[in-house]
Amino acid sequence: MQEQQHYYHGVGRRKTAVAQVRLFTQPGGIVVNGKPMEEAFPWETWQEAIRQPLKVAEALDKYSVQAKVAGGGVTSQAGALRHGIARALVVLDESLKTPLRKYGLLTRDARVKESKKYGLKRARKKQQYSKR
Repeated sequence: MQEQQHYYHGVGRRKTAVAQVRLFTQPGGIVVNGKPMEEAFPWETWQEAIRQPLKVAEALDKYSVQAKVAGGGVTSQAGALRHGIARALVVLDESLKTPLRKYGLLTRDARVKESKKYGLKRARKKQQYSKR
């Protein structure tokens, strides 16, 4: 059985995706839902977004990350993971708050889908106007 390891916790959110992030102080990779990040997020753009907080903190190979992500789509999950890693880094080292804030990594992206209105097809799409 594995001995108890110390970690720093952060929760990231984007749209309807929620990421629970554990940041361990020993070096290692990024594991998402039990899979390596490259397998869970095969597209390079998603991987870059996830690594961004570690790059800003200049700690790419210093820490290992274990995360559970649920809800939303793949891009949304990558954004939530990025937010969670940034928050965990601030818990680890308070001095990283300023550079992470400068790159906008601590701000929760509050853009969510607008709710549908009655009488309309979607939130704002109306039926075509007929003059006659």
